Amino acid sequence: MKKFIHLTDTHLTRPGVALYGLDPQARLRSAVQSINAEHGDAAFVVITGDLAHWGEPQAYGALMEELSRLQMPVHLLIGNHDDRAAFLATFADAPVDANGHVQFGFSAGGARFVALDTNEPGVSWGVFCERRAGWLEEELLAHALPVYLFMHHPPFPVGIPAMDDISLRETASLRRVLEPHRQRIRHLFFGHLHRPLAGSWLGIPVSTLRATSHQVALDLGAATSVPGSHEPPQYAVVLANDEQTIVHLHDYLDGSSRFTL
Repeated sequence: MKKFIHLTDTHLTRPGVALYGLDPQARLRSAVQSINAEHGDAAFVVITGDLAHWGEPQAYGALMEELSRLQMPVHLLIGNHDDRAAFLATFADAPVDANGHVQFGFSAGGARFVALDTNEPGVSWGVFCERRAGWLEEELLAHALPVYLFMHHPPFPVGIPAMDDISLRETASLRRVLEPHRQRIRHLFFGHLHRPLAGSWLGIPVSTLRATSHQVALDLGAATSVPGSHEPPQYAVVLANDEQTIVHLHDYLDGSSRFTL
């Protein structure tokens, strides 16, 4: 099986600036330490957006500092809290498509891993326009491998109204491109929700997890504001081969005792 790590929503600020009473840089540092110590054999890490909370250059500098400690490659997406220009100014080697969107694909272990850009400046909800869809269509036609998709905003409602209002609003372009390839799309990983969730969409298995920073509480009646919480942060350990995809969620700051059953 190939192993890789999924993190999301690091929400870094300027060093030393707290966010909802937490230090997001320290929380990410702990995740990196845990990944190196417990899963140093992972092929790569993918972080599905909201890398910085306010899109500040200093936050991206802090992000680069923490991620430089990883023992494996890391692939970065952007989310609605990110500033594309500030991100690219710091991560100058980040891949972009012909229209400047942070979209890319890479092959590993006999599969194709495809990352999408749903960031639209000035709005919190996700956007996936025809130009982005055109890139994805070419990407999927160019490679006949099984596909793992990554994006920030979920392209479907999850039942938390305040979050559904800022998910991917227009999905027609994405659905049109994915439809002919559904049988070879093994999994869709996304962020944005700050909650553990699994299910399927268009027959495609999907999952997300808690952020390394603050969380969104499970409140299916929250319609006017997003309910926050300080539930434990997570990262996902993904084990995949031709027959299956297994997603383990690890509460890496959990200090509870371990014992033999």
